[in-house]
Amino acid sequence: MCKFCVRQDLGGEFTRREVLATMAGAGMAAGLMGSTVLTAAAGAGGTPSPADPLDIRVVYLRPAGKYWLGWPGTFWDVDGFAAKSRRLVEQFGRELGVRPVFEPAPLHEKADIEAFVKKVQAEKPKGVLVFPLHADEFISGATDRIAQSGIPTIIFAGLGMWHNGFAAKVVPTARQKGVYLPSSGDFELGPVRFGMKMIQANYRLQRTKIAVLRGNETSEVRAAPLGLTLRFLPRRRFPDTLKTIGETPEVIAMAERRAKQAQKVVEPTRQDLINAAKNYFASLKIMEEEGCQGITMDCLGLVQDHKIPTPPCLAWAEMFEHGRSGTCEADLNAVMSHELCLKLLDRPGFQQDPVAESEHNTLIGAHCVCATKLNGLDQPPEPYILRSHSESDLGVSVQVLWRIGQEVTVMQIVAPDKMLLGKGKVLRNYDTPPAGGCRTSVELAVDGPADTRDTKGFHQLFIYGDHVRRLQAYAQMYGITTEHI
Repeated sequence: MCKFCVRQDLGGEFTRREVLATMAGAGMAAGLMGSTVLTAAAGAGGTPSPADPLDIRVVYLRPAGKYWLGWPGTFWDVDGFAAKSRRLVEQFGRELGVRPVFEPAPLHEKADIEAFVKKVQAEKPKGVLVFPLHADEFISGATDRIAQSGIPTIIFAGLGMWHNGFAAKVVPTARQKGVYLPSSGDFELGPVRFGMKMIQANYRLQRTKIAVLRGNETSEVRAAPLGLTLRFLPRRRFPDTLKTIGETPEVIAMAERRAKQAQKVVEPTRQDLINAAKNYFASLKIMEEEGCQGITMDCLGLVQDHKIPTPPCLAWAEMFEHGRSGTCEADLNAVMSHELCLKLLDRPGFQQDPVAESEHNTLIGAHCVCATKLNGLDQPPEPYILRSHSESDLGVSVQVLWRIGQEVTVMQIVAPDKMLLGKGKVLRNYDTPPAGGCRTSVELAVDGPADTRDTKGFHQLFIYGDHVRRLQAYAQMYGITTEHI
């Protein structure tokens, strides 16, 4: 956290007024919404129900009878692939909580394709999954017609279903908004599972509510581009709630666990750790009372005004360990970015203040909040040291030691319809001191710009792994443009 991050003009961040204006312009659910309009879902996102299903329609396209000439070839086992793919889709559905509904028979004739399109437009499933099983299904325009239904569409173009000799019948479809068309030789259908994961992530995002504690107003808005609900609450709600949290066994247990798991504890005292744990449980209490699955607030203002004894750095880091977002400084761009990262990639990102290192043309990111489960929510944590919040030298923050050589994605949602993307590799971690700035401080070699002083964005996420193509696929599916950092 850095007080210079709190820009008077919000530096391009989504303001409450901009959220409202954007949503109104997009024809979406704009304006203040009563709490009964979008009810909070359990856990870290929506839970499907019969009244609100997470469902997709699955359709196979093929000519009738035995194949003769043309790709995939007369030899290809059409029925064998159809049976295997159905088993895999059903398995993915169980894993992701997605209900696949299969068309009773393959389609081919134009009238049948039109009837299917009209049916999904009327029923409005969360997505459509198409398996073209012959090149003719591309050449005839059948796959493209389904892609134009207005329903998010996954089209699996397995190796042998098309080639560049008729790319004009495939590539334009693949580049349409609302379409994910993986052309792949992965017949275990990893790309299909990811397509279903995108639909699941979008479903959960649209049913996620984030508590935003800043200012003095109480209101609620639905925010583009992800469909999150932002629940604005007065900033004073946090210190008022904190006063109700005692040194309970749960609070003491968290403080002791965090100290035990750390490589070492440098500045924080036992009381600092207890205060930091109380911040966490105060946050959970607010979220539960408001039906929220994540939280952000004007934390530096509270620290500067001595309204809380310790910044919420450790509380936010703990949120991420459980798949919830705890976002620094009421930064709505970062809220959007964190939630997409958690829901789509099943791992937390690191919101950081970028510093261009001009001698080696690298990019350093530093902040006092960093999750430890950077490899994934179901993976072991990275090592960390407990430190004080650097600017105030109060409380507890986390210095996470990033793996040298680790591939990293750089991502930030910076506007209702724009995402910044880049990638790099971890070179080193910096200690403070001798360096100044925030406690987790990691240097990347990045894939551009040519001069890192021209890097776009602020509070971008650093994310373990190369996820650029996956994030681009999500952006195309749900109408977000992408731009290099």
